[in-house]
Amino acid sequence: MLWQKIISKYSKYRFEISHITIFFIVIVTFQIILTFVQKSSLNEFIDQTQGWYQKHSAERMALITATSLELLVENFSIKQNVTSSEERKAVTSFNVIFKQQLLQQNVEDICLILLKHHRLYVIDTGQEFYDFMRGQTPAYQEMNDNHTDAVNLFLKFREDMKNQEVIHSTLADEKTFHIMVPFVPNGEYLGVMYMKITPNFTFLTDEVQANIEKVTILYFVLILWGLISIYLVSSHAVKERNEAQHQFFELTKENLKKQIRLEKESLFTRRIYHTHHKAEKIIGFIKDDIRKITAESIETVKKRVLTYSNFISRIIYDMKWYDQPVNTIINPMFRTNINEVIKFIVDYVFLRLSSKNEMFEFKFDLDEAMPIVHVNEFVVWEILEPILQNSIDHGRKKSVLITISTKFDPVRKVSVLTISDDGVGIKDDLLERDENGIQRLFLENESTKEAENVMSGYGCYIAYQMAVGRCGWGLDAVNLPEGGCKFTFLIKH
Repeated sequence: MLWQKIISKYSKYRFEISHITIFFIVIVTFQIILTFVQKSSLNEFIDQTQGWYQKHSAERMALITATSLELLVENFSIKQNVTSSEERKAVTSFNVIFKQQLLQQNVEDICLILLKHHRLYVIDTGQEFYDFMRGQTPAYQEMNDNHTDAVNLFLKFREDMKNQEVIHSTLADEKTFHIMVPFVPNGEYLGVMYMKITPNFTFLTDEVQANIEKVTILYFVLILWGLISIYLVSSHAVKERNEAQHQFFELTKENLKKQIRLEKESLFTRRIYHTHHKAEKIIGFIKDDIRKITAESIETVKKRVLTYSNFISRIIYDMKWYDQPVNTIINPMFRTNINEVIKFIVDYVFLRLSSKNEMFEFKFDLDEAMPIVHVNEFVVWEILEPILQNSIDHGRKKSVLITISTKFDPVRKVSVLTISDDGVGIKDDLLERDENGIQRLFLENESTKEAENVMSGYGCYIAYQMAVGRCGWGLDAVNLPEGGCKFTFLIKH
């Protein structure tokens, strides 16, 4: 369950080629930094190890040399009468110890610094040491001496060396060791054995570093090659996914276009069906006027028939377009008097019905100060006629009083047109608004009629689309407290 939740969570996020590129750069950068840190740490470790080993090696060499010389002194007996052959043999033995160490590549200086009768002696040859053993060596003279540094170092730590009798090492220039080993033949402290040694193990450390660098480079190349392979594979996969998504998007776009086109055709068909009965009714009025025309009424009938004909032309024009051009709806050349349109619709459309006196009655409260609107008068007809028809249809009374009122506010430059009735009102659920703030009454296929009809619920929808969507008016519907409902149009000038 937990694993499924993790997969579900991360499946929401998309990995693009930019993410993979950034990931690749970060990994390579970290690898380079890690390589330098590893190399630096290795060099530091090798330097520390080399320093420790150099010191250990130098101290060990000095200790062995001092021990050898101590053993030689302990086995040497001083005689008063010594032959020249015995003297040469003793001197040669001492010289072997002194000179043999100088033959070492790393040893730069070696000497004995001894104290006897509070006098300082510096000995670096077998003859001098032999003479010292016999008490014939002169005391140390600082002038023109090669061991001044050794003597100064001994004098600096003389008391410590005498009291502690431990090896003392001093590092100079980070590579040269000055080592003093207590010289105690027969257990008697006489001084120190001094050696200046510069151990050199660079040939070994260089070889180790070279091998480590080869391994590091090989490791880095393998990791880099692996990352490049992953990057190329991932890039190709992302590219294929993007292409598939693009193709899916194009297919979806085509399907949406097709669906929108079909919906427009369906709406267009419904609009034609909805206006068909209007055209039939107006044609009937035209025929009736022509049949009843007289010499006295010819001008009146002519004007009325012309208006009917223009309305029929508008209906036919609407049948030609899914979406009518805006300039055929709103245009400065249109100068429509809303009051006159209201009177014509009421007088020559609704009141021409034979049962008008029994079904409905109209009451006017029209403001003569109403300014003209730059909207096609037949578009105004298309807006008002469904609302008036709705008041008649949903009244459900023997006689419905429909009140039409217009009022112009010159300060706000706003005209208010209301159509109210004293019927039973509109269902409350139809007055509720959707997420876009539109009342359900003005949505497609939402009808105020109780009878089910596949073509019902389209009149108020057309009125709202034309008034709000095309003309920029406001339209709202409410139920009145005393009964009935009221439609309010807000027209800004």
